[in-house]
Amino acid sequence: MGAMIAARRPVALAAAVVLVLETVGILLLNWILSIVVDRQQMSLAGLRPDAMSVGAWGGAAVAALFLLFCAAVLLRAALRDRSLGRLTRIALICCAVAHGVVGALAVGLVGWPAFAALMVVLALLVLTLVAYGEPRPDRAPAEDPATGGAPA
Repeated sequence: MGAMIAARRPVALAAAVVLVLETVGILLLNWILSIVVDRQQMSLAGLRPDAMSVGAWGGAAVAALFLLFCAAVLLRAALRDRSLGRLTRIALICCAVAHGVVGALAVGLVGWPAFAALMVVLALLVLTLVAYGEPRPDRAPAEDPATGGAPA
């Protein structure tokens, strides 16, 4: 248990850095996709290309804000070295579940390297959640009956 406590700060910091890098990657990808959609004048089911471009940016903004919030939570937990609150744990669990689902989809769409990268992020999130688990109250040691305790 001592090794888990000693390793939880670096793991939380690493997870925060990885989430920030992932945020930059998502924004960059959606920026490139919006440029391609605008220049190619692509449409999907009659949608205008500018609407699709704005939609891509809107989705990227929501995902980026969520990932940055999770990174801030991880950074705060690493700096304070205290357990997470209920809402922050729920946010990190949602982030971990999203990484698991996207990782499962990435195998078929992108390939195994993308799956491996997403599973590394998932592992960092789960390890942080486990390391910063709910604090357990200290139990008083049981009395030894041989030293004057009541007989059983």
